[in-house]
Amino acid sequence: MSEILNFDDTLVHHLGIEIIQLNEEGVVATMPVDKRTIQPFGILHGGASVALAESVASIGTYHLIDQEKQNCVGLEINANHLRAKKVGSKVKAIAKTLHRGRKTMVWDIKIVDEEEKLVCVSRCTMAIIDI
Repeated sequence: MSEILNFDDTLVHHLGIEIIQLNEEGVVATMPVDKRTIQPFGILHGGASVALAESVASIGTYHLIDQEKQNCVGLEINANHLRAKKVGSKVKAIAKTLHRGRKTMVWDIKIVDEEEKLVCVSRCTMAIIDI
């Protein structure tokens, strides 16, 4: 992944997000549920799930565009938080494109736990901009 993007000192790095698969089919990444990603009640923070979802959509879009002529930014995101996860667990985001246009991409992101149970579902629209 380092040959495409440098995640040092970014939100991806600080939240412990690890990209484990990146290809034309989509993106898979993991994130720990730990002191960096929980809310005061000791469970996964919804904002951390949204950050994971937008991160995989951004990375996936960047992988699919002409990186010499284009960049990408988040345009819209929503999320439904379905299951709480406690400290010590790990979640996995599985992102696939629903729409791959010239100026936008829409991603479907499912965040699951170690047992593949849904924790969060998200849809993220990415804008593709010329540089």
